[in-house]
Amino acid sequence: MKKHGILNSEVADVLAHMGHTDRICIGDCGLPIPEGTRRIDLALRFGLPSFMDVLCETGADMKIEKVILAEEIKEKSPALLKEIEEYLRGEGIDGEMIEFVPHEELKRLTRDCRAVIRTGETTPYANIILQSGCIF
Repeated sequence: MKKHGILNSEVADVLAHMGHTDRICIGDCGLPIPEGTRRIDLALRFGLPSFMDVLCETGADMKIEKVILAEEIKEKSPALLKEIEEYLRGEGIDGEMIEFVPHEELKRLTRDCRAVIRTGETTPYANIILQSGCIF
């Protein structure tokens, strides 16, 4: 049994198989997941687990070189955006590594993700795509 890191076997599997520039998405409970994209459903009920809980645990287990967020988060969920930016700064990710795209584009980009992790989050636009960096 694992002592450290992510215990969820599906999330751990995806992260273990990711290479440089591969992507994984963490989404709220309403984000549509394209047919053919691996769905890892962690949602238990509204709000559980939270988007930030899943982001922090996933981010602690991978090297992130780029982040993609929906442009709409700036207006619709500024408090969550602030939390995300504070977390990312702590991980050494600055503003130049954060890209904002229209929400419709973010949904299209999930097709190319290794997986989409569905949380119980209900905050509007609580969706993020993490691009894997290189650890050496």
